[in-house]
Amino acid sequence: MAAALLLLICAGALLYSAEAQDSYSQLSDIYKKGIDLALDQLDSHAGVHHHFRFLRKVDSQESESGFGVKYIYHHFYLKPTMCPKGTTETDPQRCLFRNDRPLMDCAVCYKASEEQIESQPRPYIHCIQKPRLTKEMTSSRLDHCRKMTYNTGAPTLLASSTG
Repeated sequence: MAAALLLLICAGALLYSAEAQDSYSQLSDIYKKGIDLALDQLDSHAGVHHHFRFLRKVDSQESESGFGVKYIYHHFYLKPTMCPKGTTETDPQRCLFRNDRPLMDCAVCYKASEEQIESQPRPYIHCIQKPRLTKEMTSSRLDHCRKMTYNTGAPTLLASSTG
């Protein structure tokens, strides 16, 4: 009986892990690139000791600016895995999620042109363990992204008169 229960729990964990990977694969490339920015930042931070994978999207907003340019805000969760930090493995069967560590709550905003992230303005990336996220931090994230999308002096086409 105990073995059957353990088998059922393991199968559920694998299914849950595969569903999370599927949610990443269903995102557009430009959203994946934003998530990858956050993963790269976490991987390079000395205080972060775990490997993370995308778990799920919380919120996203896009603002078109014209000429194929858009500003993207993406809020999502990353979950630590059993794999060591620095692992490039993304297979959910090889890098299982851990359930003994908190989720990482991330928000990124960036300017994209033709499905590429622009270097200016510099992309904004903020990740923190979910239990440590405060309302002030959430508000600060949104304010930062609003300022990024408010672009005075955007290129406009000038009309000429023919008279």
